Amino acid sequence: MPFGDLLEQVGSSGRFQVMHVTLLCIPVLMMASHNLLQNFVAAVPPHHCSAHSNLSQTQLSQEERLLITVPLDQTGKPHKCQRYATPQWHLLDKNGTSNSLAEGDSLDLQGCTDGWSYNMTEMSSTIISDWHLVCDMRSLKQMGQTIYMGGVLVGAVVFGGLSDRYGRRILLLISNLLMAVSGTCAAFSTSFPLFCLFRFGCGMALSGLGLNTFSLIVEWIPTRVRTVVGTITGYCYTVGQLILAVIAYFIRDWRWLTLAVSLPFYVFFLYSWWFHESSRWLALNNKSDQAVKTLKSVAKFNKRHEEGEKIDIQMLQESMKKEMSCTQGSYSALDLFRTTRMRIMTLSLSAVWLSTSFAYYGLSMDLQKFGVDIYLIQVIFGAVDIPAKVVVTISMSFIGRRPSQCGALIVAGVTILINVLVPYDKQTIRTCLAVVGKGCLAASFNCCYLYSGELFPTIIRQSGMGWVSMMARIGAMIAPMVLLVGDYIPWLPGLIYGGAPILSGVAAIFLPETLGSPLPDTVQDVEERGSGKRSKMSPNEATILQDTQANDIKPAA
Repeated sequence: MPFGDLLEQVGSSGRFQVMHVTLLCIPVLMMASHNLLQNFVAAVPPHHCSAHSNLSQTQLSQEERLLITVPLDQTGKPHKCQRYATPQWHLLDKNGTSNSLAEGDSLDLQGCTDGWSYNMTEMSSTIISDWHLVCDMRSLKQMGQTIYMGGVLVGAVVFGGLSDRYGRRILLLISNLLMAVSGTCAAFSTSFPLFCLFRFGCGMALSGLGLNTFSLIVEWIPTRVRTVVGTITGYCYTVGQLILAVIAYFIRDWRWLTLAVSLPFYVFFLYSWWFHESSRWLALNNKSDQAVKTLKSVAKFNKRHEEGEKIDIQMLQESMKKEMSCTQGSYSALDLFRTTRMRIMTLSLSAVWLSTSFAYYGLSMDLQKFGVDIYLIQVIFGAVDIPAKVVVTISMSFIGRRPSQCGALIVAGVTILINVLVPYDKQTIRTCLAVVGKGCLAASFNCCYLYSGELFPTIIRQSGMGWVSMMARIGAMIAPMVLLVGDYIPWLPGLIYGGAPILSGVAAIFLPETLGSPLPDTVQDVEERGSGKRSKMSPNEATILQDTQANDIKPAA
């Protein structure tokens, strides 16, 4: 019998699976909190240069000190990074001569040598106000998010390999503890470099949580419900975006906010000891006795004690023969580029994944630029993912994968480019366009996972998914740095964020359509694809595809 039959024997959809999936999904709700945390902990409050130190002894009001200390910028607001070299007393003249210079006054400007004053009406503190990451230091804000995304990339490589070697459960435990400890240390960081170091640890932990959570979920549930459960788990990440907005609304201090989204992982770490290691992994790693013991424990929990007692090592090994034979063969990531069609397909998918992640985080990580309350825009940005994913799922089923992928990317790019042309004071229009763009990018992510799983051949499907996922991480790392060029050319970041999805949407045209087509098993199948013949997917192939979708569905992170 296949391993799936063993799982049915001990109860494939019983109490154990319900509790197992529920407990694994709860931490996913908090993953978005760390991914998008910088929107709140690194919010830039209104600021200007502090008044000259000799003005502290005067009887001037705060408005008067600001008037004689800080010049106005081009928008008529106090300049953020410059002040008068000496107080301009003549500006206090109420007799209409405020535009004339008094004798000895000078309009020479200087930097904020006495520090900055911040308007903290929206938040009590941020890392920007605590460590003065403004003016010449403003690039460090984006560097912090890039370092975090670098941790996500490194974590995917490290925890992915360790998980296959040492098991899913132990790595999940380590990831929960690492997230809790790193988040706590980040909350109490005494300097920006320390904050970045611990945020890097949070990024690594996030990858470990994602990889091992979804592996444990899909390896303990039957094929018939894997896609549904995987999709529901993905929606947990979407709901997590809404939860972050609520938490951030009530906790306005960045240290307490960081601590609030990190402390739950101590609880997750404690109850993760209850989780059972994947029996599939145990059997494939010559730990058949532990696999049998685990299966019997699950059977007992599902009140199928008698069925569980019938399972022994010989039965388990017999059930795993077919899976063992499927893993044989020497293939590597190099096979993704060996032949012409594979090379074109891999490069096109790389462009799709990189640009989707790049533009997604470019929009999601700079909420202040829309001039709308950041708590409200976070809720809207999170909520739009729900209908977007439903629409693209329907589109993929009836119109096809390729037009859905191309359409989502091109529409996203066009809306972002249009936003570049909209005047800054038209905040409602700008916000609506950004929401549409973000929804299209969320839809593109949803399409990516399914489409890529259908395009890569079975023998190197996991290698292919690993490669394009790495491209997405690189896109997420680059996205914050592009914002820096906006200090010199304000419209350039929007042009880059909008142009990238359009170019990749065009590149996606070179991908073959897979709707209703059989799954390719070998590289040769991919090379022969495109003959124009359309055959329906066999039941066995449909089952394989369900496994692929479920294993590869992860949050857009």
